[in-house]
Amino acid sequence: MNRPIRLAAAGTAAVSLALTLAACGQTVASQQPGAGGSERSIGLLLPENTSSTRYEAFDRPLIQQTVTSLCPGCTIDYANADGNESTQKRQFDDMLAKGVKVILLDPVNAKTTAPWVEAATAKGVKVVAYDRLVAGKVAAYVSFDNGRTGELQGQTLLDALGPKAASANVVMINGAESDPNAAQFKAGAHRALDGKVKKIAYEQSGEWKPEVATAKMNEAIQSLGKDGIQAVYAANDGMAAAVIESLKAAGIKNVPVGGQDASMDAVHRVLTGEQTYTIYKPYKPEADAAGRIAVQLVEGLDISSTATSITDSGGLHIPSLLLTPIVVTKAKVQATVVGGGLFKAADICTPQYADACAAAGVK
Repeated sequence: MNRPIRLAAAGTAAVSLALTLAACGQTVASQQPGAGGSERSIGLLLPENTSSTRYEAFDRPLIQQTVTSLCPGCTIDYANADGNESTQKRQFDDMLAKGVKVILLDPVNAKTTAPWVEAATAKGVKVVAYDRLVAGKVAAYVSFDNGRTGELQGQTLLDALGPKAASANVVMINGAESDPNAAQFKAGAHRALDGKVKKIAYEQSGEWKPEVATAKMNEAIQSLGKDGIQAVYAANDGMAAAVIESLKAAGIKNVPVGGQDASMDAVHRVLTGEQTYTIYKPYKPEADAAGRIAVQLVEGLDISSTATSITDSGGLHIPSLLLTPIVVTKAKVQATVVGGGLFKAADICTPQYADACAAAGVK
């Protein structure tokens, strides 16, 4: 497992990132695929756009905005792998062939990327691991404290169970085994749950795919019975939605279910009581930090003012910025995702959810 070593209060520092780096050119940055190849070209490779809406809705535009504001002369070459590892490898190779100088990589499969990073290093290209720590000696890593995320997920399930926790059977639907973040979420959740609940009665990977989560949850219901499940940990909101539908179909009620990502549909489920919590990981500070580091690397500048901690990854010490996740329950929607600027209350509180918003004080 990757072990973060804190050197500073990264979360606070990231939220207050000042975009003050001097502009590095005169022309407006291109943000279209194929724009790489200049001395100030940055590649952005994101993993998928179907099981999680965050990458296209938040990460891509926020990173592009940060890079453009810091370096108007920088170009951005963007591609999304749509969940396909082979596609992402081709995209990575294409960017190397075009001559990009820095690649921000959020991998489909983080375990297979060491040769990619080695090939990039041989060409003098810096690779920054974004959101997921990739294998290999990357120049930097920007993400959230994933172990803490899992701990918050597990603890919030315990809080929801209350005195029933000690006699509760918990089902765990984890993320993809190819994703190192998923292993850290899982480990953090176990730290919170183990010894506090009766047992983890069923545990499988949902592979970050709602359809897989559905199959696994149905299997858990068949194995444990309708009365044998008291809470469900789902590693993200997409899988949580699938779990909730499986529970409904089986006629199982009043079972706490949690997720992660603070997607709009998850916030709606939290407000209506279908989902117990989600985890809000503010995308802007993460994207700001990644964009800032990419520009600093393009300019040959020191990144230590942004990458304020070190992550030990297989004996490699990677300059890192690890941000702090935030729990979102019904009572905290206003203070977190609305107060933090992720969503506007007007967008959340459509007529269908007006009563739920009023009850939760969302305005």
